[in-house]
Amino acid sequence: MTKREEVLKLLSAPVRRAIEGTGLDFDQLQEIRLRTEEPLILLYRGEEVFLSRAGEMLTGERDAYVVEAADVKETLDHVSSFSLYAFEDEIRQGFITVQGGHRIGLAGQVILEQGRIKSVKHISFLNIRMSHEKKGCGREILPYLFENRQICHTLIISPPGCGKTTLLRDLVRLLSDGSDRFRGVSVGVVDERSEIGACYRGIPQNDIGIRTDVLDCCPKAEGMLMMIRSMSPVVIAVDEIGQREDIDALSYVMNCGCHILATVHGSSIDDIRNKPVLRRLVEEKRFKRFIVLSGKGRPGEVENIFDDRGSVLYPGYT
Repeated sequence: MTKREEVLKLLSAPVRRAIEGTGLDFDQLQEIRLRTEEPLILLYRGEEVFLSRAGEMLTGERDAYVVEAADVKETLDHVSSFSLYAFEDEIRQGFITVQGGHRIGLAGQVILEQGRIKSVKHISFLNIRMSHEKKGCGREILPYLFENRQICHTLIISPPGCGKTTLLRDLVRLLSDGSDRFRGVSVGVVDERSEIGACYRGIPQNDIGIRTDVLDCCPKAEGMLMMIRSMSPVVIAVDEIGQREDIDALSYVMNCGCHILATVHGSSIDDIRNKPVLRRLVEEKRFKRFIVLSGKGRPGEVENIFDDRGSVLYPGYT
């Protein structure tokens, strides 16, 4: 099934007809936003686009198709195969992952139980985020992850939306598959938000390598410890660390002799040093490689790679 078919089958009939009428390149389509009683909005090639009912692409909301409650309900029916109750755990997390790895974020009225989120009802807002892989985007920088033929603890630093998860995913694939230059290794992915492997019914929809195991929708700190106990990974990969419990789990994993490949929001190493929970790991030189992504240009574009002494290993683009 093509990406176009995977996405269109999820939508209500009127929204589907509007999008079919555009002739969009689905490889360039990033998001479809449905908000009840508000205009239908797409994120296409990095730009916001409105659609008319006939599928005409508009730059403003005038004459745009206005999403109805029935559109949201029908889309939810398709997403959940008419059994929303079966996705209660996913709804509690705020999203459902579907075939192809596409992720449907949802919002509405939150139901609390003893101060914790139990579910979401009266769902009126949907964000369909397309799954995009960029195979090979990590190939050029992969050699910098090694020192004396050993994989280094590596931290990818990036502002939001600059491709850190895309790069992490490809590095996982490359380490897992191996090449004629190095042997593939077992990688444990703790995928708290289903963005790395994008599992659907437990099976990754993204290519993350032949030696990769995934804990899907699992909190990072707990998942890292579970991976160590159960799957004996050589590398553990996690996205967007930052909580105190994440750092404690990272330290434990490092002390067990397992290598860490992680990402964090930030713009520089100095920015990371200013985060209290991460400062200790940086000052103790636990991470041997820091990959800093550019906040401009192509998603996943590497600006610099540093070692633990602050030496520049990769000058990136200037």
